[in-house]
Amino acid sequence: MARTLIAWSDRGVAGPRPSHHTSRPKRDAGPIVRLLEQPESVGQYEAATILATPAGEAPARELVDALASHIPRVELRVVPLVDPSDFTALFKGLEPVVQEATRLDEVDVLLSSGTPQMQTLWVILVKAGLLRARMLQVIPAAFVPSVHPRAIREVRLDIAGFPEIRALRDEVARLRAHSRVLGSHIIGDSAPMRTLANRLGRVAPSELPVLIMGETGSGKELIARSVHQSSHRSAGPLITENCGALTESVLSSELFGHDKGAFTGAAHAKRGLFELAHGGTLFLDEVGELSPKVQVNLLRVLQDGTLRRLGSERQIRVDVRVIAATHRDLAGMVAEGTFREDLFYRLQGATLHVPPLRERLDDLEALVASFLETVDSRVRVKREVWDALRRYRWPGNVRELRAEVMRWHVFCDRWVRVEDLDPSIVGGDEGPAAAHREPVRTTLADAVTDAERVAIVGALTETEGNLSKAARVLQIDRNTLKRKIRKLGVTHSRWPSGRPVEIG
Repeated sequence: MARTLIAWSDRGVAGPRPSHHTSRPKRDAGPIVRLLEQPESVGQYEAATILATPAGEAPARELVDALASHIPRVELRVVPLVDPSDFTALFKGLEPVVQEATRLDEVDVLLSSGTPQMQTLWVILVKAGLLRARMLQVIPAAFVPSVHPRAIREVRLDIAGFPEIRALRDEVARLRAHSRVLGSHIIGDSAPMRTLANRLGRVAPSELPVLIMGETGSGKELIARSVHQSSHRSAGPLITENCGALTESVLSSELFGHDKGAFTGAAHAKRGLFELAHGGTLFLDEVGELSPKVQVNLLRVLQDGTLRRLGSERQIRVDVRVIAATHRDLAGMVAEGTFREDLFYRLQGATLHVPPLRERLDDLEALVASFLETVDSRVRVKREVWDALRRYRWPGNVRELRAEVMRWHVFCDRWVRVEDLDPSIVGGDEGPAAAHREPVRTTLADAVTDAERVAIVGALTETEGNLSKAARVLQIDRNTLKRKIRKLGVTHSRWPSGRPVEIG
């Protein structure tokens, strides 16, 4: 295969030599020529790219001429650098060179020429996986006898235990995680969301447990998914459970599993969610609803990484990262004695605060556009509608906004007008302007009915009309949901899947 050599020029800069540069012995032609003169290098390279700064362009051209007898094709690339020790400028300047190198068959980079920062950056690019290349080093002629059996050596740095390599690996992981966060489904560029994204990018590649705090409907599960997808465990499973939706006994069985005969009806052994999440992430939503007994069992798993299924004496070791979420004040619950202090600190390895929608109103347009895009809706929003949306306090946060937008998809043909909005958005106490509006005359029963309609329409839209899934989202029985659909008159609505809701 064709092999290409990439190296910084070893001929210095035009003009006076910097005081820290020593003169090169006359018999030393420099590391690049010395590399090409070695028997193992003769005829190995079909092309070479010599990099130089603007100050070193003239001497580099002399080097290119000298290499013509060794390599068929030699290209000089001037990298626009003022300070050759500036890592940021170096990284940016090398970006097009690295991009082109990814299309080549075999690449060698020479670590023996250029400034220390230039040499270090080759190591970073190669060890980070951004540049697929072999790293070579040439032993200086002054340090070896006239005949040396091995003047060229390949630099591998394969020992992952070196602190420098660990630090490099962790930094690359953090940068990649941050990049994945910015490219994820987290929507919004408001100041609170930028702060959250930056913190998430640092937390995700670590192995710390994560506690996500935020109001109901603010998007805590989405943040948990982003943490998992941006972590080293992204190839492993992400298992989720709502701790407030199950009774104590059922939740214990779900989390830790049970053996055959552990209780009445346990006809078969069952792996719990911790076992299913082995090698991945377990997301526990509404962790503030855990009973004291389940708190004890959860603490044991977090402390030593082992569990016992219900009805079993065998210890099972699991490798799981736990992400917990709650809208409750866990610190206050610890003070009240309703939540274990030791468990609280185990879960609080890193805390992410998800801002409520009322604190990130700059993201309204982006959120609405995203929700409409998911259902391929072409409706447009009147200016006065945006004004109403910004005045509203959004007690249900992003979940409430999504349900409202889904109603537009169902009931609006071309434009969304103020009269199309839910009455609570138009008439509620949502902001400073509310004090100057007439109070809305509505009964509590009507308000409850409106809230149920919004929630049910949102759940049915999210699940594409699947009643069983919608009932689980709403945490109600399927038959109860069917009765409410009939009562609210949404029986014949059609959803993104294009099929009607089946309530029979």
